[in-house]
Amino acid sequence: MSRRIREIKKCFKVFCEGDTEYRYIDGMRRQKKLSIALKPVNMKGGGYLNFLEQVKTDGSANCLAKFIMIDGDRAVKEEGEKRNLRELLEYCILQNQSERTPHFLIVDYPDFEYVACLHSPRYKGQDAAKYIKKEMGYKDIEQFKAASDVYQVLHTKGNSSECMLSRLNKDNCFVINDYTVNKKQYEIKVKTIYNWNKFGMKSSNIDEFFGVIDRFCP
Repeated sequence: MSRRIREIKKCFKVFCEGDTEYRYIDGMRRQKKLSIALKPVNMKGGGYLNFLEQVKTDGSANCLAKFIMIDGDRAVKEEGEKRNLRELLEYCILQNQSERTPHFLIVDYPDFEYVACLHSPRYKGQDAAKYIKKEMGYKDIEQFKAASDVYQVLHTKGNSSECMLSRLNKDNCFVINDYTVNKKQYEIKVKTIYNWNKFGMKSSNIDEFFGVIDRFCP
């Protein structure tokens, strides 16, 4: 009798800092039955350097790509964090140039709450915290961040990721990952482009995460 060969399952890894992002991606993973390993990062005391350390030390075996999702507001408020962000960006660029495991740096500016508001077709650029409180039924932004059903909330009553993706201002993006996908070979190649002159403009390149994941959806 021939020995049964065990199929090795490849997955994506998502490093994220906040509970909201974690629960959002987890909801998406469960609903679409995606092969995503979530890696929460504790930012306290280390900021973006905590991301860098965790991404560096995390293994890459059977990993199709790593997505590092951060809010950009810290780097605008603190000069030291801007330097740390630069170091994280440069590390991702080096990994992509080496053509090992692709690293996608995803920057939401000012934060994920802004991206959450873009899911609503009624959002017109108002203050994100006030909009979430008034239009989404939360008593405050902290309750929204603690909500376990954030993915479901952002995909009901006319809200959708399709709406969010159609409204992203790509012209304002500080970082863009130009990528190609060869699904048959499980190969993703990335070239990271950035422009510090655009840093601090409302934007997000989270569409890259959706674009890559959709190519490998069951």
